[in-house]
Amino acid sequence: MPPSQLQIATSALQRLVKEEASYHKELVFQQKRIADLEKQTDDTDRNREYILKQEKRALEETKAVFPSLRERIANSREKLQAQLDSGTDENEIEEAKKVLAEAIESQKDDPDSAHPNGQ
Repeated sequence: MPPSQLQIATSALQRLVKEEASYHKELVFQQKRIADLEKQTDDTDRNREYILKQEKRALEETKAVFPSLRERIANSREKLQAQLDSGTDENEIEEAKKVLAEAIESQKDDPDSAHPNGQ
């Protein structure tokens, strides 16, 4: 039996939340690498400035991912919420509610995602 629309919407939101968590980990890792490079005082590594510049660029690229990702999560949350009304399988509905709550919890500190439309 193919997955229901509720299962698909649940899985999509779950994947996006995991993706956001992964980007947050990457952001912290990049910030640490930049801080470590900035602390280096020896001139033995002549590429330090170049590497530092590249790391800062990577950090900015990672930061640039968040707005569109948050928008996709908000849209996915909206879609899942709409699918909840049409769900018939109690297990699917409970799983969807759990994933929805996790998504809301993961974005509680993000003022742009307090409401599904970012309003």
